[in-house]
Order: sequence, then C-alpha cells, then structure tokens
Amino acid sequence: MLDLLKQLFSSTGDIVKVYTLVDFYNYIKAVEYLICVAFFATFPLFYKYIIKTPSERESDVLKRSEE
Repeated sequence: MLDLLKQLFSSTGDIVKVYTLVDFYNYIKAVEYLICVAFFATFPLFYKYIIKTPSERESDVLKRSEE
C-alpha cells in the first residue's frame, strides 16, 4: 500500500503518453476522481469556515469589541 502511494505521488505531474482513446478516457476519469475526492474532503471544512453557528458569531463579536 505504501509503495502504491509513493508511486502515485512520484508520478504526479508527469506527462502521460496515451495511444488509444480508451487509455485517454481512463486517464481522464482517474484525474476526475482525484479532483472529486479533493473537493469532497475540503468542502465541509470550507463550509464550516463560512457558515458559523450563532454562538460562534457572538464570540467573534465579543473578541472584536475587546480589541
């Protein structure tokens, strides 16, 4: 498993030669899936950063008023 991850990260950014349409489609789908995984991993963090609960808003207002 560790070797697979090492190979994945070492080949990131390499230019890949594809010879058939099927190879090209498989490569594009793999890149698409990696983009989707990155989006699904970061969106909840971004949402939590943007949308705050009322108690978090009150604590931010109190911090600003103390300064």
